Amino acid sequence: MGEFWPVADLLAYLAGDWRVERTVRDLASGAEGHFTGTTVFGPLEAGDSAQNTGRPGDAGQETGLLHHESGTFVWQGTPRPAERTLWFLPGQGAGTADVRFSDGRPFHDLDLTSGRFVADHPCSADLYRGEFTVLDAHRWRTVWRVAGPAKDLVLATDYTREA
Repeated sequence: MGEFWPVADLLAYLAGDWRVERTVRDLASGAEGHFTGTTVFGPLEAGDSAQNTGRPGDAGQETGLLHHESGTFVWQGTPRPAERTLWFLPGQGAGTADVRFSDGRPFHDLDLTSGRFVADHPCSADLYRGEFTVLDAHRWRTVWRVAGPAKDLVLATDYTREA
């Protein structure tokens, strides 16, 4: 891949509506799935993340973005509605974020100041390794490789800013 697009303020960059296209490949079986939908990065209200953040003194003071993804996932020819919610909390600097599941559990750090970042998330005996790349002001991409005894997957997601 060519040059990456550095992000000075990650939460400002992500804010808004994005079109999402994701392919899911099961490397063990060869099966493939496809997700199409939208991701909205909207304001995270202080009360949304006040519980379970694991940070002393955070109650009622947390700000950031609420990431809500919704769409249709087609797996082996069967379409199903799919959605997920994450929190993108302010990180150590403007180009960074602390990404958490909607119940407050840590997911991964994210630092796009260089336009590229690799994050790991252990899940039971499996390891999720995500590569984030920013292509320009309106496009970014994630590729998660999931490997372990329970899963052998590649999830590639393209985000395009909605007009």
